[in-house]
Amino acid sequence: MLALDLDETLLRSDLTISPRTRAAVKCAGDAGAIIVLLSGRILASVERFSRILHLHERPAYLVCNYGALIQESNTGNIVHEALIDRQTVMAACELANAEGFPLQMYDGNAMYVSRQNKYASLEQELTGIRPVVVENFCAMVGEGCYKLIIPGEPALLAQVETLVRTYLGEKISLSNSRPYYLELMSRGTDKHSALAKIAGILKISADETMAIGDSINDETMIRWAGIGVAMANGNERVKNIADLVTEHTNNDDGAAEVIEKYFLGKEKPSKERPQ
Repeated sequence: MLALDLDETLLRSDLTISPRTRAAVKCAGDAGAIIVLLSGRILASVERFSRILHLHERPAYLVCNYGALIQESNTGNIVHEALIDRQTVMAACELANAEGFPLQMYDGNAMYVSRQNKYASLEQELTGIRPVVVENFCAMVGEGCYKLIIPGEPALLAQVETLVRTYLGEKISLSNSRPYYLELMSRGTDKHSALAKIAGILKISADETMAIGDSINDETMIRWAGIGVAMANGNERVKNIADLVTEHTNNDDGAAEVIEKYFLGKEKPSKERPQ
């Protein structure tokens, strides 16, 4: 199994996948590997990159919203989903509202916000998805939500994160895909848990898995995989726990480099994982 993070790993800074990286992923699939794309992105966004890699033509898996949704790429079958329960999502909404923060969520190709804000506008610039303001936002997300986002200034958001952990920490998982986003998912939702579920379905062990990522939200899967790889452009903490670090960044085919050398070439990494 070959597990690949998207942003800052498989994707270059311009959000494209290089020809060399596309070829390396294809060769791994042709050699019998199950390809897994993992991201905090919504399904529609992950599917777009899946098609670029032609994963809709072969058995593969798409892990979206950090693992709240897992879908087979070639059939569209959903093999796992975890919504935040109504009581928890309503409590999170009340907390954000009390602290004066807006709220945001995705459903399909739409981005919904509790009120217009600069972070929603920034997201529109990055993704092309126009934010839709929903008057009764909390009632809408209470009907079901894979991921709830609280956007805000990073320094102020850290204070909100402390409150969320204090009052809801036993009921949710938290992540930060961007410094100005606090993302809430159902408890136990992360990339490691998603990979472990897929491995269980396929009867593949961690030792038969290579996982490549760059950020803190990739740490759990990098620790779990038999070969955990951190990108040269990655977070220092993640690089310190990985089995190996790529020589090149995401902009210079760092992911392709390790796939070719250690996955396709069968060379064993010489780095010993820190305990």
